[in-house]
Order: sequence, then C-alpha cells, then structure tokens
Amino acid sequence: MITLEPPLRFAREADARELADLVNFAGQGLPLYIWEGLARDDQDPWEVGRARQLERVRKGQIVVADFGDGAVASLTGYPIGSEPKPIGDDFPALFRPFQELENKALESWYVNVLACYPEYRGRGLGSRLLSAAEQMARDQQLRRMSVIVASDNAGARRLYERHGYEEVAALPCVNEGWETDTEHWVLLIRPL
Repeated sequence: MITLEPPLRFAREADARELADLVNFAGQGLPLYIWEGLARDDQDPWEVGRARQLERVRKGQIVVADFGDGAVASLTGYPIGSEPKPIGDDFPALFRPFQELENKALESWYVNVLACYPEYRGRGLGSRLLSAAEQMARDQQLRRMSVIVASDNAGARRLYERHGYEEVAALPCVNEGWETDTEHWVLLIRPL
C-alpha cells in the first residue's frame, strides 16, 4: 500500500461534507443534479452526496490534501476492469457517454474526480494527487491511467496534458435537464 506524505492522506469518514462539496465543484453541478434525483421525499440531496462519498472512503478510493483544517483537495479513483460493462436500452442516457468512454479505458486506473478549492490552486496539489494515483495504479500492476473531462474545462485538460495524458475519444454530452455548457465528454489516457 502506498505511503502518503503530508499534506496528502487517505480520506476519512469525517471528510464526507468537504468531499461532497469538492465532488460537486469538480462536476460543475452534475453530482448535485444526480443526488437530487436520488433523494427520497424530503431527504437533503447533500445527504445523498455525503453517503456516496462515505462508500468510496470505506473502499479506500479517495486521497485528500489537508493542511490541518480538513480536506481542501481530493482525488477519487479506482481500477477499471478488463471487461466492458454492458449498456442496454434501459441504461440512463445521462450516464451512457461516461460508460461508453470507460469501456474504452479497460485495465486502467480511472481518475473519477480531481478537485481543489480555488484558493488552494497553484500549489501543486493536483500534481501531487495525480502522482499518488499513478503510484496506486502501479501497485495494482496497471499500465495506464484514464480520466474523462468536460470539453469546456480547459484548466483540467491542461493539467492532465502536462502529466502526459492524451485524448483518445470524445462523445457528446447528454444533459437531460442538467444545465451545462459542456458539449462533449473527453477521454484522456496516459501510459505508465
């Protein structure tokens, strides 16, 4: 298992509030839109988001940067298996482009979310989190990294390209009521 040097550490259950906020921030509001759809009756959608983050924390899928006052940046990731996931007619249209792109990134370590609060940008946290993810991928004998970015997220794309990621595919964004300027989802891959 990887050893993380401060300010990096594995996420803890106490980070759930910040993690949900960071995930929604990175996802340009799409996560909250999804959580609203999953919330029951009078359930707070943010409660749904926090619960989803807790699942990933328990699986050891989230690394955070913390300078002592809680998570200020995070990376969520996990391996994609060797078999494509089936996409049937009943597969939700909103998620179809994501799954189609993930199916092109088999046997890779997938960066699901990389987020940093604006006031902590420019400190190299994204690069440090990506380096930790790459080590986790190597520890699992994976030979490539993958990430899906929004076509209008130029800052994220520049970060990944600086780290050797290249575009391999793009698919149109399906918004289904989610308000966005994103036109395409772009799959980037980096060999290790």
